[in-house]
Amino acid sequence: MDEAGAPLLEKDHWSAVEPETTKPRTSKYGRRPTMWLRFASILLPVAFTLAVVLALASHLRPCLPSAAFNRPHINVAGHTAPVGPISVSKRAGGDSSPTASSSTSTPAATVLDCFQVAPPVLTPDGPATERSSGPSSASGAVTVTLMEHVFGNSYNAPFVGSYVPPATPFNRVVMNFTAVSAGRQFDRLALMYLNDTEVWRTSTAEPVKAPGIRWVYLKDMTAYLALWRAPQKIIFDLGNLQNEVYTASFNVTLTATFFQSDVGDRLDAAPPSDAVIPISKRQSDVNGVSQFTLPADVATNTITDFPRNARRAVFSVSANGQANEEFWWTNVLQSDTLTFNATDAGVFPGFSPFREVQVLIDGRLAGVQWPFPVVFTGGVVPSLHRPIVGADVFDLREHEIDISPWLPVLCDGQPHTFSILVAGLDDDGQPSGVASLTKQVAASWYVTGKIFVWLDDNDGDDSSALVTTGTPPVVHDSGVAISVTQHLQQNATGANQTLTYSVSVARSFSVQGTLRTGAKGPRAVSWSQSLSYANEGVLTDFGNNQINNFTLSGSDKASGDGDAASKYSYSTNYAYPTFCNTTTNISPQGNLTLWALLDQGLQLEVAGAGVFSTGLEAFAGAAPNRFASSRLSTRAVGTASFFQTGDGKNSSGFGSTTQYLHFGGVSAAGVLSATGPDVELYMRNVTAVNQTIVHDSETALVPLAAGAATEDTGTGTAAPASLAQPAYQYAQAPLHGGTGTRVFMGRGGPDPAVADDRLADSQAPLRAR
Repeated sequence: MDEAGAPLLEKDHWSAVEPETTKPRTSKYGRRPTMWLRFASILLPVAFTLAVVLALASHLRPCLPSAAFNRPHINVAGHTAPVGPISVSKRAGGDSSPTASSSTSTPAATVLDCFQVAPPVLTPDGPATERSSGPSSASGAVTVTLMEHVFGNSYNAPFVGSYVPPATPFNRVVMNFTAVSAGRQFDRLALMYLNDTEVWRTSTAEPVKAPGIRWVYLKDMTAYLALWRAPQKIIFDLGNLQNEVYTASFNVTLTATFFQSDVGDRLDAAPPSDAVIPISKRQSDVNGVSQFTLPADVATNTITDFPRNARRAVFSVSANGQANEEFWWTNVLQSDTLTFNATDAGVFPGFSPFREVQVLIDGRLAGVQWPFPVVFTGGVVPSLHRPIVGADVFDLREHEIDISPWLPVLCDGQPHTFSILVAGLDDDGQPSGVASLTKQVAASWYVTGKIFVWLDDNDGDDSSALVTTGTPPVVHDSGVAISVTQHLQQNATGANQTLTYSVSVARSFSVQGTLRTGAKGPRAVSWSQSLSYANEGVLTDFGNNQINNFTLSGSDKASGDGDAASKYSYSTNYAYPTFCNTTTNISPQGNLTLWALLDQGLQLEVAGAGVFSTGLEAFAGAAPNRFASSRLSTRAVGTASFFQTGDGKNSSGFGSTTQYLHFGGVSAAGVLSATGPDVELYMRNVTAVNQTIVHDSETALVPLAAGAATEDTGTGTAAPASLAQPAYQYAQAPLHGGTGTRVFMGRGGPDPAVADDRLADSQAPLRAR
């Protein structure tokens, strides 16, 4: 992420920048490109990119059926046409605006609005997106400024503030995160804590020259109501560094709006929990950050005061890879890491392109997360991500694991340990080999957890004396079914030229238990997971070109019997199809040309008593029938190219991305049905070319909240072709990135801005955050 590099101007060079120089390379294993091949390597990707953009812009319609997302390895549920009032808006923004003039004068640069395509969030004024995020005018709502801070040299110096609950009654909380930045800087990861509990994980967009960039993200924080109702220490960690090269700071304003709503009465989601227990490094007493960094840390907490009258508990895990683990899904088998070590491509990260995050209670597996492959804004080729950032980039999704079957053990008054591990695969190096889960992976993974606990109130009586009992959990773990293959092809001189490999993994896991809470009889509780993963990779041209085509899918279910107050059910289906194709060419003069295509999807359906908001909150009162589940389906397709001269002083880039998002509500009859229809609640279809929005259409079942960020309305048609291009074009120079296909993904070294003796300490950050 951060090690990707710093921006340079294509024409207006900044003399302070001294990027790593790529010298002419003549490999005895590879071929020296001819002159026509070098020109073709530059022109053909650009021509292909333009063709893709024109095709996408002309064929993606606001009413694009979800069948357009179908791939051979995944099916996306269909949906019906929207019903009820429709609001449609179109924005052609970014670095330029429509003009009827034929003037050739250079337009004044404007702030570039970056954004993540996401469903609306419930606010006091109704459903809102980042484009309608102005101050609330609703009566009874209270907005509190949690943070106004400039993150300049902020390594090991997080923002620390105090929060006191507002006097106004509230049962919902929504945050507004607004950031501006100008100059050159890496993308940065940020974690927010209330005391020792991580409550939000986000990352930044990469800035451009003044006037810079701006982005807004709205986050529903109602799940943490138990914390918001008490004073808290706010710790916001956004590690950043500034010097003569890395000039940009991040100027951030964070507010929280507190309000009352009866939307919870119209949803099947779980009410906010009574308590939240952090599983973290617990450093808030010294104003420190509380993430575990694996494998350097041991991510374990011993809890000595678990509530003895708990009736339900859910463990939420937050985890993402950094450094060599940021692009874990492009890694090779452990036995293949040195395959191209003798060529320009160098060493590849290993432990396979598969990762499993494990949650253990007293050393026993309680559940797993197979992570979503977040592509941060400096990844693959940075021009892919401006101004449309990838899925989950501004809001890294957490994963829920119901641990209610463990309550008879956890409520016994004894200490219990909770641990988080990250596993990869180790293989035997055979063509159709044997692989097994590892105990750890390379550096590094940032992980925390928390336990949401609901207490038994014994029909309103004092619950402090109640003790939950029952039978110990029965775990059914069939283990993981793993299949790996690999094939290496050499050229006539014996050099390793092409590597193909595949990984497939499947797991089924379940836990059952019986609870007795208060005076109530025994009730059955359960948790189950079924997951599958497949990744096919190929490295060609002596490791300079790489393709990964993979999909991850899973189904989780939880249930609890009992009376109306105790009974619950929860289920979710998810799938993450991703295709990434990167090619690299280095001329005899050292000129570097990159090209990439990234096709990434996310499908998520959630039904029942989940912990976190699903998006249905914003539309709960809009339909005559109660929605039983939410259905989110999005796909982004982007191409990008990058060129840098051999002396490292000139670089240019080009990028385009089209993203379509559908969010729907499913009636009880169609819950978690692969083919059942849903009611479209929100849709957005947007295309950006070279930092300029050329098409943006949006529909919603109900009108979205108005705000200062809302622009002109339109019909959802493509923006005119006469849009002025940016006055200057930024491209990222890979200062200390990888080699071969991993120029912007080889994150093995530290951020060059902090490459000093401190990093010899295993606890020091391996990347700039």
